[in-house]
Parts: sequence; C-alpha cells; structure tokens
Amino acid sequence: MNSEAVFRVIEQAKRSEAKTRAFHHMMEEKVYQLHLIIGLHNEDPADCLVRFATEYIEMAPRVMECVEVCAREAHAEWLFEPFLKTAFNYFVSPKMVFSHYTGLDGLLMKAYLCHRLLEEMYENNKSIRNSQLCAVEVTQANLLAHQLIGEPFANELDESMLITVKQVAGSPKYYDLNLSTFVEQAQHQTWDWMREYWQNLLTRNHIQLHFSYRNAL
Repeated sequence: MNSEAVFRVIEQAKRSEAKTRAFHHMMEEKVYQLHLIIGLHNEDPADCLVRFATEYIEMAPRVMECVEVCAREAHAEWLFEPFLKTAFNYFVSPKMVFSHYTGLDGLLMKAYLCHRLLEEMYENNKSIRNSQLCAVEVTQANLLAHQLIGEPFANELDESMLITVKQVAGSPKYYDLNLSTFVEQAQHQTWDWMREYWQNLLTRNHIQLHFSYRNAL
C-alpha cells in the first residue's frame, strides 16, 4: 500500500481548503443540525468540526499503515490485503459517486468508509473483537463523522460498506480465525501513540458526546 499517495491527496485538499474555506462554511451550517448529544465547547464551534474532520481524515492512512505492518509481522498479509486494498482505493480510485466531492467533504466520506470498514473487520473476528482493539473512542469518532456527512447519504455509505464486508469477511471461517498474533502486534507499544491519538481526538478538539440524552444518534 502506498500511503504517500493518500497523504498527497489529503494535502492537496487541505491547501484548497486554506484558500476557499469551503468546508469551514459547510460546518458553520452543520453546527445547527447536529444531534443534541454532540457538545462543541469552543468560541468557534465550526472550527472544532473542521479540525476534528481533518485529523479524522489524516488518521485513515496511518491506521492502514498500522494494519499493514501488523499483518505482515503476524504473517497474515493475505487475510488483511482485501481490506487494505479496498480502503486504499477509497482515496486513490474512488467511485463516480464521489466525483462531485473534491475537498475535505469528499475526503471525510472516504475516511469514514475506511474507518468503518476496519471497525467492521475487527467486529467480524472473534479474537480481535474480544481484544477490544477497536476502542470506544473510534466508534464515537465514526458516529460524529456520520453526523457531519449527514443522512441519508451517510446511511448509504454504511450500506455499501457492509456489502463489502460481507464479501470479504462474511463467512463463519473468518469469525473463528485465531488472529491473536495480529492482536499482539497491534497492541505493541510501538502503536501506543495511535491509541492515545484516538482516545484524545474528540477532547483535543473541544468536542464531547453527552450520552445522558435520551435520544440516540
């Protein structure tokens, strides 16, 4: 996987955003459409969302790098290659549906697909699922990204991603595979920085999900 190609796409979108602030303007409108459980604790709430989205996008190739390295060291490249290839192609060979989204808005959708794909990959294997390798903060970040993308399009992305998961990992054989070696590699202290990054992604950007509200997302 050539993660540098993904980073180049991201940097190009960031440069465009710096000139146009198009995504920031979108987030200014989105602030008033968010679910009540999402708290934005900053003088510029739209800026909170832009910063979150940018970091969320940038995490996609880093997570893919982590999975790729851990799979190689666990001698399981063959198993994770379909996931990585699909996630990589979200960015470098997107479907026509993304042709109208060339800025950070489009990259947010692609990063969402990537993170959700890997989240489902974890959920569909017993040994990875039981390891709690996918932290609750990742799920919360995905929930917020879903809100920023907006419905019904975000739901359509979920449906297309789940079809892909069924094709790649929908069999009982995948669920029962012993991937403890992969888990050990992913939990190695080498990747502590990534876990800490995810754990603080929301709070670092002055965002909090208040699950005390009765209604769910």
